[in-house]
Amino acid sequence: MPDDAAAAVVSGALAPEWLALPDDPNDLAPGVWPASAHRDADGALVIAGIPAPELVRTFGTPVLVLDEDEARDRARRTLRAFGDAAARHGGRARVYYAGKAFLSTEVARWMIDAGLNVDVCSAGELAVALAAGVPASRIGFHGNNKRVFELERAVEVGVGTIIVDSDIEIERLAAITERLDRRQTVLVRVNSGVHAETHHFLATAHEDQKFGFTLEAAERAVERIHELELVDFAGLHCHIGSQIFGTAGFRESASRVLELHARLLEQERFTATGADGSVEPVLNLGGGFGIAYTRADTPTPIAELADGIVDAVADECAVRGIPLPVLAFEPGRSIIGTPGVTLYEVGTTKSVQVDTGSAVAERRYVSVDGGMSDNARPALYGAQYSARLASREGVEGPVLSRVVGLHCESGDVVVDHEYLPGDVTPGDLLAVPATGAYCAPLASNYNHVPRPPVVAVTGGTARIIVRGERIEDLLARDAGIDTGSAVAEGEE
Repeated sequence: MPDDAAAAVVSGALAPEWLALPDDPNDLAPGVWPASAHRDADGALVIAGIPAPELVRTFGTPVLVLDEDEARDRARRTLRAFGDAAARHGGRARVYYAGKAFLSTEVARWMIDAGLNVDVCSAGELAVALAAGVPASRIGFHGNNKRVFELERAVEVGVGTIIVDSDIEIERLAAITERLDRRQTVLVRVNSGVHAETHHFLATAHEDQKFGFTLEAAERAVERIHELELVDFAGLHCHIGSQIFGTAGFRESASRVLELHARLLEQERFTATGADGSVEPVLNLGGGFGIAYTRADTPTPIAELADGIVDAVADECAVRGIPLPVLAFEPGRSIIGTPGVTLYEVGTTKSVQVDTGSAVAERRYVSVDGGMSDNARPALYGAQYSARLASREGVEGPVLSRVVGLHCESGDVVVDHEYLPGDVTPGDLLAVPATGAYCAPLASNYNHVPRPPVVAVTGGTARIIVRGERIEDLLARDAGIDTGSAVAEGEE
């Protein structure tokens, strides 16, 4: 057995069961990378027609690269999938892009161009959507603690839907709509009691958490809304979690929520009207559709998800003898996650020996010039990612590696488990796929590290859509620095 193969087998004692030893540690797993990703004749990773080394020469590292065509295509396919599924039952569907996954003015415009609406959950996200030219009527506003000024701004600009989350918020809206003399349409967020089969912190439909009303409390909340002159009730909202594969959870949750929906129909609680003046009950089932972060992940295709979820709702409506409501969905990660690839430069490598109890195994640590400041998800959730050499193809066999960042934290892990070529060396470029969602939005300046730029690529061209920071930008926020009298380096 060659030495590199022997090393792979020994280090495999530290590998999780889901991580298979690859035949080629340079391959790009389908579904994990953007469809445009491939290697050129020199072995370099190419995204949307641009080699990774060229991107790095222009924009430096780290850099988050977004394949614009992939993002636009995923948005269009998502809208088409849910629209077609609803139309087969004589209904209609709306899709809101969940801006919390990643929002910039450019991305908001991509979503609107594709026919989607936009979901926001803060004054800042609302400001970005409006700055992008998103019509306020096509915006949904989420959040468990919308501050008074945020609600005022939403009502003032004519946000299409506010998803109310508490009794206090209902009273705030009552006062605001009366003071501004403006009508406002709302949905009531409910907890169906269905838990997403995912990480505990990502499951958002169980009772012991901060979002929404229980089904019983939601019915009382709708009664209170019905008493308000300027607040119109459009329907119910339920989001069961994130990174979900399959439709079983959505089916069970829809069944429970439709019980309440049917009672509210009987009580004639729906007051929001459509363009023709008729009442249009809405059922928003949120998002949370999963993507592949590693080759072991098998996400459900969006068309299959749409058919399964809409069929389940239609079946439950038929059982109850009620019409299919307007269905709404809020995907974010499944649209923008896979189009994103983060490029890093390797700084150092080292190997450590680990006593497994039955053998001494070896793991290699590959340090890159980013980390938890540009991707907090591994530290927050134990999220798993993949990695590949981006500047060339490796010539040595696979070695179990852990990609880590430059921060002073032992938990600063970028990719926990991956097989990389044994000849990874300082100066190489490393690419981590599926970083389009929840990386840039969660980025920080930990250890005073500037946040990287976001670059959109399409048809062989690249442009910055979110500027990267410099150390000067960080110093500009420090009120203890007197820039007028600061002594330049090297001066007396």
